[in-house]
Amino acid sequence: MEPLHVPPGRMSAHQVAQQLGITLDGVRQLVRRGHLHRVGGTPRQPWYDTEEVIALHQTRQRRA
Repeated sequence: MEPLHVPPGRMSAHQVAQQLGITLDGVRQLVRRGHLHRVGGTPRQPWYDTEEVIALHQTRQRRA
């Protein structure tokens, strides 16, 4: 379930998963491992910083 409104500069977990080409569980694993940080939202619908997600995506592409 996607939140109705995500503020500018933030992404929902669904958006992060789509951007990175991973599952929601993959997003949770990135948070657990300290590669991605929550920056708001609610415990069930967290938000992530768009710039951090883009940087993570670029890092993952370089490794591939």
